[in-house]
Amino acid sequence: MVDTLKAARISWGRMVVAGVLAEVILFVIVFSVLCVFNRRAFLIAIVVGSAILPFLFSLWVGKRIHSNFVLQGALVGVVAVLFYVIVSRARPEPTLYVISHGLKILGGMAGGLTAAIRKRLVTSVPQPQ
Repeated sequence: MVDTLKAARISWGRMVVAGVLAEVILFVIVFSVLCVFNRRAFLIAIVVGSAILPFLFSLWVGKRIHSNFVLQGALVGVVAVLFYVIVSRARPEPTLYVISHGLKILGGMAGGLTAAIRKRLVTSVPQPQ
């Protein structure tokens, strides 16, 4: 019973840290791109980074969890979106930003799915004795 509860537990702390870090690093990347390149590169960096960073941080969360991988990955993306909404004071946003929020959640889900597949592959390989 204890193992079942442990497996079903949501890793809230890691999820919040992952979502906030994904968004902070996205800010750093996209504004660096804007300073070095042009507005078009900035917009591309927003879209690409919005999918990739939650994906990578969901993989990180997935290393320590045992179940609900896709849900927890999605929650990493949701935390990133909520952090952005708080920082931007929920101002109206261009359509591209709204799309990028959806990509954060999808990227997190993809990272969670990848973490689940990795976990299954690692646990299904017979260990040498």
